Amino acid sequence: MKFKRFMTVMVATMAIVFGMSSCSSDDDDQEEALAAQVVGTYTGQEIIMVMGDESSNGTSTYAFAKASDTSIDMVIPQSGESGMMLIPELPVKNIPLSKVGNSIVGTLASYAGTVINASGDEKAYTISNLAVAFEDTPKGKAAAVTFSLKYGNMPMAMETTFTGDKK
Repeated sequence: MKFKRFMTVMVATMAIVFGMSSCSSDDDDQEEALAAQVVGTYTGQEIIMVMGDESSNGTSTYAFAKASDTSIDMVIPQSGESGMMLIPELPVKNIPLSKVGNSIVGTLASYAGTVINASGDEKAYTISNLAVAFEDTPKGKAAAVTFSLKYGNMPMAMETTFTGDKK
């Protein structure tokens, strides 16, 4: 008799436990994926320094696309002067994101790729020390980006800083 009562209590307890639990897909308060919160284009001020001297200072637009729920792809806009000094758009893929306080941040130690320049030549490039940060502001979402760029056979790196607002 004790065993039968014990089994009845166990079955009832298990029914209550399983009945009260829910699947993660049922959670209404689940936070939106980090990447989805920051995708879009951001327009603002870009400053490029070469060997400590300002090479470029102007308005640019950076684009961010969702690679996964927790990573983004970024497109660095073309820069420089026409002809041999023009650097085409440069993609940077799979920048991992994390939440730090009220900010969404991403870092990437190094990324290497190749692009075709205006002359049709393939050029290698390396992005290093990439850091991106996204924050909510009274105007909407804002982005800050810093990185070093080695393009083609350039002997020195270009240090870039960008700050902009989502459009």
